Amino acid sequence: MRRHLATPVWRALLAAALVCGIGLLPWLTRTDPALTVLKARSADRDPTPEVLADIRAQLDLDRGPFSLLGQWLGGLWHGDAGRSWLSGDEVAPAVLQALGVSLLLMTVAFAVAAVTAALICARTLWLGAHRRLDGRRAGGSGSAVLAALPEFLTASVLATIVGVQLGWLPALGWYGPQWTVLPALALGLPAGAVIGRLLDDLLPGALAEPWALAATARGLPGRRVARQAVRRCLPGLLPNLGLFVVGLTGGAVAVEQIFDIPGLGRTTLQAALAQDLPVLQAGTLVMVLLAAVTAGLASLATRLLAGPALRDGALPSLHRPAPPARRVLPYVHGGLLVAVVALGLPRDPLALDTGERLRPPSGAHPFGTDALGRDMLARVAHGALDTLLLALAIGAATLLGGVLLGLLPRLSGPLVDTVNAVPPVLLALLVTAVVGSGPGTPALAVGAVAWAPLAAHASALLRQERAALHVTATRGLGAGRWHLLRRDLLPAVLPPVTRHALLRLPGIALALASLAFLGLGAQPPSPEWGLLLAENQPYAERAPWAVLAPAAFLALLGAFAVSAAGGVRVPRRRTGSRAPAIAPEQPSPARELVGTR
Repeated sequence: MRRHLATPVWRALLAAALVCGIGLLPWLTRTDPALTVLKARSADRDPTPEVLADIRAQLDLDRGPFSLLGQWLGGLWHGDAGRSWLSGDEVAPAVLQALGVSLLLMTVAFAVAAVTAALICARTLWLGAHRRLDGRRAGGSGSAVLAALPEFLTASVLATIVGVQLGWLPALGWYGPQWTVLPALALGLPAGAVIGRLLDDLLPGALAEPWALAATARGLPGRRVARQAVRRCLPGLLPNLGLFVVGLTGGAVAVEQIFDIPGLGRTTLQAALAQDLPVLQAGTLVMVLLAAVTAGLASLATRLLAGPALRDGALPSLHRPAPPARRVLPYVHGGLLVAVVALGLPRDPLALDTGERLRPPSGAHPFGTDALGRDMLARVAHGALDTLLLALAIGAATLLGGVLLGLLPRLSGPLVDTVNAVPPVLLALLVTAVVGSGPGTPALAVGAVAWAPLAAHASALLRQERAALHVTATRGLGAGRWHLLRRDLLPAVLPPVTRHALLRLPGIALALASLAFLGLGAQPPSPEWGLLLAENQPYAERAPWAVLAPAAFLALLGAFAVSAAGGVRVPRRRTGSRAPAIAPEQPSPARELVGTR
């Protein structure tokens, strides 16, 4: 009973701490909130002591942050989230309207992501259903290009080409279903690529289980075998699917900014920038509640899909030794990355030549020049050092933290949900308020949230692996927890989580670039990739090479991450046999295939 109560209490404490931290944001920035409100209301008005005192009196700022927080929490019991400090309007209707917009956009984006993931896994499912899968993952590196494309760049290209030049779909505003297509594509394609790679990583193990081999041998249709294989893999993916849902709802700030969508992420970010505390607190609370509901639904769906086998320890392991693969692509992609950096490092990334503005690629400037005549090859190469090294350091730290916290699901589960509810942009503002702005701010903000998907993945895989038949048998023979963890659990869980971390490496670089794109990271004239994209975006139609160069490098990084991830494998056991078949009393996929219960 105590264990069942501990998780909700821990979740409530984390949510309260987050809301309190948000409530202290205007005071943490070490600026007068009255001055910020005055600038937002009337920028031309002089901030005289009398004017500032009047604003403090209107907003009760003299009572201090904790008194305001208590007043706001007391109003929530009556459905009153306060009034905006800027407009004076009630907060609750505006935040609920923004939530409705974000939920609609999330639904369409998730449909795009599902179609994208299905296309990525289609070849693996077809080969497995026809017994032509040799244990290696069939997917290629094309999904890595989609996963590494910056959402704000995809949104800008879609808005410019499809919306403005071709006029096929509206590019700005939010007035009907047609306005959801372009932003949903910008959000859904990268998310679907990551989901597809994670599912494609698990499918070979499911298709090699005895029930799948028996069903195929008896001549059952391949599509039914494939459908049950997907269902078999879903329990290990549902926690990450929940994270994607929350991320598509509250974390789509850049896309909402580009398409002028009044969603929850944009509303919360604007409130944070303007220090409109009531709107900021209400938006953050809604995102935390959404994360809690999504996590609860994901946990319920996992139990329903896994059935009693998860409880009784009757699951086979999805992660089994694979034959060694001779891979050339990692060396090709890595060689291209090294070659670009080596060619660009001798060049000066800050040298200005106004006579060479926006020049196309040539022998003198292989990647062209930007709006100030600076060599793009030099800027991309020098920016790669900072971005790649920082992304690698953050990736290694998040992998270690994610695995360690994944071993403690009761501690990490609510923490993952709470952390994932905060967009990196808003967290970057909190970090900036506490430690100040600087080059380390994006790293702290991204590192504080990047471990959450890995912890959720590790926790879900460990839950299933603990229910594996060979683990149950080993435990029955008297093996202790350390022996099981070292010899059975970690060898099966570490490789897929490490592959997941490699898949997230372009996403970490992308998150760093996104913060720089929104002006929260490195500042000019730094050649950081996000700044390169932000500086050259206005010239995308006239000089597309200035935007394509850093974007192509991000895509190449994604291709390298995926191709390198394919080499991370479950080690072969020296002794022992394959996991036995599913116990007769377990409701196996094979029994559903033949129509029995």
